[in-house]
Amino acid sequence: MIYKKKDMICDCEVIHGEVVNEVRLKMPVEEQLYNLADFFKVLGDSTRVKLMWALDEQELCVCDLAVLLNMTKSAISHQLRALREARLVKFRKEGKVVYYSLADDHVKQIFEKGYEHINERKGRGNDKNI
Repeated sequence: MIYKKKDMICDCEVIHGEVVNEVRLKMPVEEQLYNLADFFKVLGDSTRVKLMWALDEQELCVCDLAVLLNMTKSAISHQLRALREARLVKFRKEGKVVYYSLADDHVKQIFEKGYEHINERKGRGNDKNI
């Protein structure tokens, strides 16, 4: 359905007090909302999204990620640090090699649902097994 701009503006003066109070009681404290905004800001960088995409597919080391994204190991490490600090990725060492993967199933679901959302209207894009 196509809406006109005027259709999307509430033109009433009624305050639905019960609903407002119900939502107010459930609203997290400001600090939690700021933390949530910061969480999403980390994903606001295309390089970090590419890293997340790759790590959603497979556990990879910094060298593999650098080749995949045509970047230096230093640049990859810098971006991975931001993802680690946001607890979006984790790592494990095997000898001298450090392998990265998504931190947990929550992160995988958030990433895949975000990808699904941006493609639901387009009806195209690489199909992740979502």
